[in-house]
Amino acid sequence: MTPPPRVLIADDQALVRTGFGMILTADGVDVVAEAADGDEAVEAVHRTRPDLVLMDIRMPGTDGLEATRRILSGALPEPPRVIMLTTFDLDRYVYAALTAGASGFLLKDVTPEHLVAAVRLARNGDALLAPAITRRLIERFVSQDPDSPALHRDLAALTPRELEVLRTLATGLSNAELAARFRLSEATVKTHVARILAKLRLRDRAQAVVVAYETGLIVPRTGQGQDH
Repeated sequence: MTPPPRVLIADDQALVRTGFGMILTADGVDVVAEAADGDEAVEAVHRTRPDLVLMDIRMPGTDGLEATRRILSGALPEPPRVIMLTTFDLDRYVYAALTAGASGFLLKDVTPEHLVAAVRLARNGDALLAPAITRRLIERFVSQDPDSPALHRDLAALTPRELEVLRTLATGLSNAELAARFRLSEATVKTHVARILAKLRLRDRAQAVVVAYETGLIVPRTGQGQDH
């Protein structure tokens, strides 16, 4: 039997930490630690080795973005996945966090059901990306954020089919949806995705979406504030 996810909650608001902790614990998720700022979060990750960190972006002192960079810097042999918590769905720091390796983001007004589902989804290796929001986010900030290091990769290593999968994956489709689109089994789709990530040296699907835009595989549309 698979053990429950081990989660660390980092947020400067005690009510947020307590509320999220109660929701997750009630659903069998193991909340191993809490942190009120980025420094505490980094220390707690090294001490408790969680599977997943729920990381507030805006915290006093060391913020969630810098803490995420430290956690995912390679110092840990198996770093946790990081989900960013934000109040704004088009927060420029969310884009920077995705570039740094975060697996996705949640708005703080998330429903209890969505919170639990998100934790379990990310623990299983999927990126937590709401397609419409993520597309608008990346289209707004790609090539416009000087504080965010680019994730440019040479796509020449990919086969034509892998390029096609990457282009479609970047629109936010799940493995099941990709399988239906390409008339392949989910196992075959997972193999394609795994090869794409390995060839481009990416942590997960979230970074793959960023790369698809930054390399021009997908061209940002005009009228970025519109969601069609």
